[in-house]
Amino acid sequence: MTFATLLAHAAEEGGHHGGNVQAETFWIGAVAFVVFVCLSLVTLSYRNVANRHAHKAEAYTQKHGTPVPEAHGH
Repeated sequence: MTFATLLAHAAEEGGHHGGNVQAETFWIGAVAFVVFVCLSLVTLSYRNVANRHAHKAEAYTQKHGTPVPEAHGH
């Protein structure tokens, strides 16, 4: 057999897909949705973190006399 006939046979067999494709692919979307919900919960857990430690910022200002330096990833 030539490569072209092998490809033709593979395409012919692969074209007959039994079952409901929508039902099979539903779980991919469901898993992706659950992953994104978990990631959004992690993101929301970091909201307002700077205000939770205001006493540390005040102590730094009193000790050094300058405002707290902003972190810019340097």
